[in-house]
Amino acid sequence: MPTVEHALLPQPSRSEIRIEQVLQALGDPVRLTLVRALAAAPEGVACGAIPLPVTKSTRTHHLRILRDAGVISMRAEATRRITTLRRDDLDARYPGLLDGVLSASH
Repeated sequence: MPTVEHALLPQPSRSEIRIEQVLQALGDPVRLTLVRALAAAPEGVACGAIPLPVTKSTRTHHLRILRDAGVISMRAEATRRITTLRRDDLDARYPGLLDGVLSASH
């Protein structure tokens, strides 16, 4: 049986995550929708699994901004990309930030 290769896409290390980038990434309604959905799925979800009112290329753009800011992590699993929220890293860098953002009303 062949093994499934898991390749982590480039992302900042925990110490490289900057509050300015995190807040800017979380300031967009589409990206906030993605983060809320990922918070409800700690095991991660495939890229296209979260319904969004945007094109595929715009979705890719939003995911890249979140990944570059250190908010999410993406890994390749065969032909899919699985996205997870970097909750542990964000909680370690900025305690309470993610909980506050996620609990804020829409």
